[in-house]
Amino acid sequence: MKKRKLGISGLEVSALGMGCMNLSFGTGKAVDISDGVKTIRSGFERGINFFDTAEAYGPLTNELLVGEALQPFRKDVIIATKFGMISETGINSRPEHIRKVVEESLTRLRTDYIDLYYQHRVDPNVPIEEVAGALKDLIQQGKIRHYGLSEAGADTIRRANAIHPLAAVQNQYSIWTRESEEKVLPVCEELGIGFVPWGPLGTGFLAGNITADTKFDAATDLRANFPRFTSDAIKANMPLVEMLREIAARKDANPVQIALAWLLAQKPWIVPIPGMDKVEYIDDNIKSVELELTSEDLKEIDKRLSEINIQGARLDSGLLGLSEE
Repeated sequence: MKKRKLGISGLEVSALGMGCMNLSFGTGKAVDISDGVKTIRSGFERGINFFDTAEAYGPLTNELLVGEALQPFRKDVIIATKFGMISETGINSRPEHIRKVVEESLTRLRTDYIDLYYQHRVDPNVPIEEVAGALKDLIQQGKIRHYGLSEAGADTIRRANAIHPLAAVQNQYSIWTRESEEKVLPVCEELGIGFVPWGPLGTGFLAGNITADTKFDAATDLRANFPRFTSDAIKANMPLVEMLREIAARKDANPVQIALAWLLAQKPWIVPIPGMDKVEYIDDNIKSVELELTSEDLKEIDKRLSEINIQGARLDSGLLGLSEE
């Protein structure tokens, strides 16, 4: 597996990370723990060393799963987790809360340090300078090695980085969710911050298996409430999948591999973390690292994307309200 550096932080990871959320939460029922451990370890065996989780996934159960799966290889992997999205009072990034929950995450993950610790969502009630200061203290104490922000806007990124350099920003970004290109990616490039796209496969849509007839269980699948996954929006957005299929056919690939290769081609400090809850998905996704899209391929994709009007908001109103542009 090729490696990439997350900006100037010195943090080097596999060119493709593994999003572990779907094993426990988000797009269907949780897998059996033994199956989840097998899947995560299969990713490691295939060269992935960058694993992403969060206390909110489950909640809590995904960190437990990741901790169990990776304990035998702890020194050989990079574990990223997140704080601040769940508490007795909801969003909470107060320094005293951060100091409390980092200890809880360390216990669940069966480790004495976290490689990359993200603020899961910006807390409107706590200045980002206070958050960054608390995380700087945790770095000095050795409890975390690097920190990052998720779903943060350019101004927040600048303010946090001024207190202590960020290693990474994790925002939603894919061939059909490109808001970060306007302001966030340029500031990351300017400041030497890595970028970790979540949802790089459009929360499953870009794989090409979702149709207007696909049903999402509101009890277990967040997409049931996402405007982009209504039947009408799926129909309207299908030209995007058709484009990916056409290009994939020419490259002896599939839509998933084209979508991931497109992201990898944008910047050398971008590391996507597709959700991989089956071993066959891992085998499929990692082929994208070796897939080369030429400058002509990229120009064609950009031109054809400009002719497709993506329908539907990327998240529900509640989650969008917690995200910064």
